[in-house]
Amino acid sequence: MTPSLPVCMPTAAVLGQFCQGCLSRAQNLPRHRLSCLPRQMSRWNSQDTCISSPPRENPRVLITGGLGQLGVGLAQMLRKQYGTENVILSDIKKPPPHIYTTGPFVYADVLDYKLLRELIVNNRITWLVHYSALLSAVGEANVALARKINITGLHNVLDLALENCLRLFVPSTIGAFGPSSPRDPAPDLCVQRPRTIYGVSKVHGELMGEYLHHKYGLDFRCLRYPGVISANTTPGGGTTDYAVQIFHDALSKGHHECYLRPETRLPMMHISDCHRATVEFMQAPECQLTLRTYNIAAMSFTPEEVAQEIRKHLPHLKVTYNLDTVRQTIADSWPVRFDDTNARRDWGWAPAYGLEELVIDMLRSIQEKRTNEGLPVS
Repeated sequence: MTPSLPVCMPTAAVLGQFCQGCLSRAQNLPRHRLSCLPRQMSRWNSQDTCISSPPRENPRVLITGGLGQLGVGLAQMLRKQYGTENVILSDIKKPPPHIYTTGPFVYADVLDYKLLRELIVNNRITWLVHYSALLSAVGEANVALARKINITGLHNVLDLALENCLRLFVPSTIGAFGPSSPRDPAPDLCVQRPRTIYGVSKVHGELMGEYLHHKYGLDFRCLRYPGVISANTTPGGGTTDYAVQIFHDALSKGHHECYLRPETRLPMMHISDCHRATVEFMQAPECQLTLRTYNIAAMSFTPEEVAQEIRKHLPHLKVTYNLDTVRQTIADSWPVRFDDTNARRDWGWAPAYGLEELVIDMLRSIQEKRTNEGLPVS
């Protein structure tokens, strides 16, 4: 249960610190939310950002679920821009040794409200990136746990972001769409009726973030990620993970057994494009944003198409198909393409990787990694 917060009635001077969007809504805040002293919100969220000079202080960033597919790479990118000590990775798992040597890491359970609150306050956090979640296939295998992490954990983060006036990023997913959604392409705004607990929790997060933005001025930002492809992390139970595993299998044994049909088309993205989109979106002035949740797109392909592209470099690759009915059903309910017109227009999104560039980079990166680890390359 989320603990009650102390009531603190703001003075006129405090209310004067509210950003332009929050001031008009201050009188509607729940009483326990008035403990929020939005120094950071004033700095990062002011609509004056579009016409004034950039903020003089770097953001202080906390990343939850930081040891998953996305956290470490995003931390590296943010640390290069804002300084190593200003970006804190967190997770409930013990990280490998190199994580400790590359920047701050702390234990954080998103279900532990008090612990999260202490981390945010003690580290003067101004940006929060919430990556903690159970993915689609894993979530279907343990719905109760997925509901707890993906929804209860989200509410903890939303409450803390509102209380501490943070800029909050929560990723959404291709899985936020369902079989009744437009599939080719799926627009930003349309019918969403997902049929996985993962997708349901992500739609819930989109709507809660938008609600808190419009009612209380929370600087909530959300991107719907396609399938994200990376050479540096192992598959984590998602429906699109075949598109990572096929590269490892191609170089390790020359054979990949795919759990989707060969013609199953899904949106995909290179991880460096995903990180760059996230950083650029977080940096965008609020006045440029017409939405709180945007699609971002790069490419769409099928298992057979990516296999054919890999065979241009590794002609011996053999692919067989052994359908996983759970994952195939999930994939069949998802869009085959994203319409990201609004992201391109509002804050200048553009991908750098197409399928050809992705295949070249993935094969090179995995081959180098296997060679450095003394592993054979097929």
